Amino acid sequence: MSLEKILTISGKPGLYELKTRTRSGFLAESLSDGKKISVGARHNVSLLSEIAIYTLTDEVPLRQVFAKIHDNENGGPAISHKAPKIELEEYFFKVMPDYDEDRVYASDIKKIVQWYNLLQKNGHTQFLDASEEE
Repeated sequence: MSLEKILTISGKPGLYELKTRTRSGFLAESLSDGKKISVGARHNVSLLSEIAIYTLTDEVPLRQVFAKIHDNENGGPAISHKAPKIELEEYFFKVMPDYDEDRVYASDIKKIVQWYNLLQKNGHTQFLDASEEE
């Protein structure tokens, strides 16, 4: 499954998979516990496919960052998102050496690592399209 159907909802922990649309919004299933929730217009929702990370030259789509983490870990889980700030920053610098340290905060790195581990745990490891894998 691509990141087109994986989303984050403000005020709700973790990631969700878009299941179906409803009249007032849509139905989403938590990747953490499998519970389904109804999401209305009052929630701020972001698709992971639309999120990008600042680098020193441009913005890199989150799917490419996940792919780099996946390659770095040989398909396994990444460092824990509960690791100390300095360890998270060192790890992310290994994965993305050109990330913009002034605009990408430790809290952003923590979310990215947590999201990657959740996706990896649930078997969502196809981050790039065939055209991007070259």
